[in-house]
Amino acid sequence: MKATMISRHDCSARDLDDPLAPLRQQFDLPQGVIYLDGNSLGARPKAALARAQHVIMAEWGTDLIRSWNTAGWFDLPKRLGDRLAPLLGAGTGEVVITDTTSVNLFKALAAALQMQASDPAQAARRIIVSERSNFPTDLYMAQGLAAWLDRGYQLRLVDSPDELAQAIDADCAVAMLTHVNYRTGYQHDMAAISSHCHAQGALALWDLAHSAGAVPLDLNGAGADLAVGCTYKYLNGGPGSPAFIWVPEKHQARFRQPLSGWWGHATPFAMEPGFAPADGIARALCGTQPILSLALVECGLDIFAQTSMEAIRRKSLALTDLFIALVEQRCASHPLGLVTPRGHARRGSQVSFTHPHGYAVMQALIARGVIGDYREPAIMRFGFTPLYTSFADVWDAVEILRDILDTLAYDIAAKRDAVT
Repeated sequence: MKATMISRHDCSARDLDDPLAPLRQQFDLPQGVIYLDGNSLGARPKAALARAQHVIMAEWGTDLIRSWNTAGWFDLPKRLGDRLAPLLGAGTGEVVITDTTSVNLFKALAAALQMQASDPAQAARRIIVSERSNFPTDLYMAQGLAAWLDRGYQLRLVDSPDELAQAIDADCAVAMLTHVNYRTGYQHDMAAISSHCHAQGALALWDLAHSAGAVPLDLNGAGADLAVGCTYKYLNGGPGSPAFIWVPEKHQARFRQPLSGWWGHATPFAMEPGFAPADGIARALCGTQPILSLALVECGLDIFAQTSMEAIRRKSLALTDLFIALVEQRCASHPLGLVTPRGHARRGSQVSFTHPHGYAVMQALIARGVIGDYREPAIMRFGFTPLYTSFADVWDAVEILRDILDTLAYDIAAKRDAVT
């Protein structure tokens, strides 16, 4: 579709033909808001309110501690993990939903290093490879773990995906990469990189925070070794909802993580003084689970069960293609720079543009009801969630952006909020 041919009527017509359009009605979206920040916090499924009320009033309020057994609280991390697994290309018994992404990354990286250290052929490896543009918490956790272990581990950072092949060499123990970059939306070739890691004797650890629920994944088919991610973005689990960790069956017997809490014990209620890891994915657990927030994750998964990741991906690419085309058509006279790949194989479900006054422009957009977000340096991020974003939303958002830019209706001295 040529940019000069796009009209709002075209966008509305595409909504009429969109098989995912009815799913929008299952989300509680505020009137007058175009929500393009599902890559930071997904919208609330309408069912979440009733689910929270039931957990609070019935399961907690009436049944009290009995709900660990009668309401299935104890098995919830594994049961929800099995529901999430098909969206990740994972098998039954390979995923648990628990803790935070940072904590799970610490567990997974520690386990990967331990697996390498316990193999005489790999024990001398001391390099963890990642990208300088990786999400900071991933780098911080790797730095902290390396310093805590005090065994000479070093973090080797690359500045471009093209440098990864050379950086992942015979000294590399683990490549720790985010599948879709949080700033740019660049998507790695997971299968190719994982294969290269194995050819060099390294393990591949993936952060799926901007992939799960946004792009089709095949962790087992791609040969990945470990993965983590969150549920509060595209999976719509709610603010601060628990994250997930994937340990494939092939690695579970060797998986050891340092946060050996009682929920990861083989027999937690035997109350033994010594730790013995549970069989299977349960050994990735640590402490008592946050049941209220954990329970709400299922509301988002219920909606995903009504469609397929292939259908979601088709619409995601159509939405992001449309947004790029419209911005370049209607805002061409302004200093906007596209940093998201145009190629479908390398694009997640967001579009990022730079602008010299990106923060101020984003604040003006939010004030006009178009909610995206901002990341340094000078990047405006727009996330597209096919479950509830319409094609008309895209047109209207770009029209508001055009008006703000044309009229200079933004304050370059806008005060920075704590969360941008």
